[in-house]
Amino acid sequence: MSSFKIFDIAGSGMSAQSVRLNTTASNLANADSVSGDPNQVYKARHPLFEAIRAGLGTNTANAGVNVRGIYENQAPPTARYEPGNPLADVNGYVYSPNVNTVEEMVNMISASRSYQNNVEVMNTAKEMMLATLRLGQ
Repeated sequence: MSSFKIFDIAGSGMSAQSVRLNTTASNLANADSVSGDPNQVYKARHPLFEAIRAGLGTNTANAGVNVRGIYENQAPPTARYEPGNPLADVNGYVYSPNVNTVEEMVNMISASRSYQNNVEVMNTAKEMMLATLRLGQ
């Protein structure tokens, strides 16, 4: 494997964690929204990752992480009895999203650290290449 592939692999990891950070930010931004219709309330979104592995004798240019898609959490929304709320349904209920803010904060910290780790991998690879070039001086 070419040592330049390290940058491709770490870059794909950074891109995947960026998607994870964006979906987490969207979930947190919508955590307090409400709706009068349980079918219209915001649903938490989460990215689905897949590893792209390159085996022996295959092209390693495709190694890395791929975002397979973003799925919506199918857990039911939380119903709260608030008859004075202008968004309440005929029974007086409003529905809040199925977003767990503690879980989303953990996701944000984890994604941020994973992103930082990929940056460190790129910096280390760059330093090793520069050290190798300095050997020839």
